[in-house]
Order: sequence, then C-alpha cells, then structure tokens
Amino acid sequence: MKAFLENIIPEDRLHEFLSIGDILSIKKGKYYIREGETPQKLGFIISGLFRYVYINHEGKEFTKGLILKNNFISSYSAMISQSPSYFFIEALEDGEIYSFSYKKWLNLQKSHPFWNAFLLKLIETAFSKKEKRERDLLLLNAETRYLNFLETYPNMETRINQTVIASYLGIQPESLSRIRKKLDT
Repeated sequence: MKAFLENIIPEDRLHEFLSIGDILSIKKGKYYIREGETPQKLGFIISGLFRYVYINHEGKEFTKGLILKNNFISSYSAMISQSPSYFFIEALEDGEIYSFSYKKWLNLQKSHPFWNAFLLKLIETAFSKKEKRERDLLLLNAETRYLNFLETYPNMETRINQTVIASYLGIQPESLSRIRKKLDT
C-alpha cells in the first residue's frame, strides 16, 4: 500500500494520510458499506476485490462497478450529503482496506491545499470511468461489452462467478453463457 501511495502522495503528506485511519480486514461476502446506511467512512483497497452493487426488492443484483486494489472506495455522494447509500460495497474476495472516517478526511483536507487538488484528481478519474461505463451500457451490444470487460479486467473470470460478470455487463447469466460459447467456437 505505502509503495503505491508514495507514487500519488508526496512523502511530506503521506504521513498525514496514514495517520487518520486503520487497516480493516473484510471477508468475502461481507460489506464495507451497506445500502440504507449513512456512510461515515471511505477507504483505500490494500488487497482483495470489491464491487458496488444494487439489490432490488426481488433480490436481483446490479453490479455498478468492480474495484481492485490500489483504488479508493466509498459511497461518496451519500457520505457528502449525509444520506443513506443506495448500494452496497461487497467484498468479492477476502481483502484489506485502509479505512478512515469522513470527519478525519475533512480535517485533513482543511490542513493543506494539496488535499483539495488530490480529491479533485480522484473525482475527475471516477467521473471519467463512470461516464465511459454509462456510454458502454447505452451504446454497445452485450458481446462488445463482454470483450471490453475481458480487456479491462484480465483474468477476472477466474476470480469471480459468472453471475457477477453478467450483472456487471447488464445481461442475464444465460446470455453470458451464449456469448462465451459463441466466442469459443
């Protein structure tokens, strides 16, 4: 974690950041943030794989995003508005998160202009990813989305089940099976 963070946070600021949180272990299938909870924390993934997932009243899952190590996670809009989260953050593998409170983050942000610039860069990156994801879901067919998934997340098929992949692609598992079979021939 520290080696990666040293690439994005200057040494004189890194100690400040590492002083506001703790390492949290999360088992596969457990949640970092739950739907309906007003989040008071955010985190940086040290290890493991997580997803943002909506679950409707019938229990159907819609995977909003997959989050790999060396990425920040939160239900940010819910946290800044102090309203309930609309989605879960679920561990798809056992993992560790450097977790810190929103209150401590706000205090850190006020302490030096670097933190505002850092936050802006994170938000811009997240916005760009979100915009691409929305565009892909609206404009690309399922097969192309699957091929893009394989390119974006190499070896992910060995790490998560097909139901999660189908949910991420916005298709039924049966449709994913047909696509995979077509591409294998």
